[in-house]
Amino acid sequence: MKIAVFVSGRGSNLSAILNYPDLKNKIKIVAVISDKIDCKAFEIAREFGINTFTVGDGDGRINQNDITSRLKKLEVDFIVLAGYLKLIPTELIEKFENRIINIHPALLPSFGGKGMYGINVHRAVFNSSVKVSGATIHMVDKAYDTGKIIAQKCVDISDVKNPDEIAERVLKIEHQLLPEVIKAFAENRVKIESDRIIIIN
Repeated sequence: MKIAVFVSGRGSNLSAILNYPDLKNKIKIVAVISDKIDCKAFEIAREFGINTFTVGDGDGRINQNDITSRLKKLEVDFIVLAGYLKLIPTELIEKFENRIINIHPALLPSFGGKGMYGINVHRAVFNSSVKVSGATIHMVDKAYDTGKIIAQKCVDISDVKNPDEIAERVLKIEHQLLPEVIKAFAENRVKIESDRIIIIN
């Protein structure tokens, strides 16, 4: 399965995918795409010889409208959003229906939506005084964080002192959950039944 990974930050989830042993012979990441030309994740991509593209206007960038054609040329089967902060173009969502997933650093449907990314999420979780947080992987639709939930993993945060501690615990969960879900897609074990998404073991 050929994958494109969309990122905006340092690429720790990209690294988790690339270094997950059970994915070695099941997937190939053929493109890493960012909205930032100096994206740290590009350094990881280049180490692995993966194509990198920056979306936007200006030198060295590709237009939003060109993303779909670029991915088609690379014969991409599946798209993973791993800390990508922009909305995905409608055309791309339609071309890759049920083949774009996103990882969110909280338990959706709580603590999601526009502006809810990175430390903003963990600060909101901390201030709410909830005792459990975690990571959610969901299908991508035309709005932020509203697609069908595929998988979730929880972590106890009842003893944390600040949002940074939540971020640290949740990131560990993300690095476990995302490769596992990608593996399930690569093995055709993800099904939609009665309007719910099921992972078959």
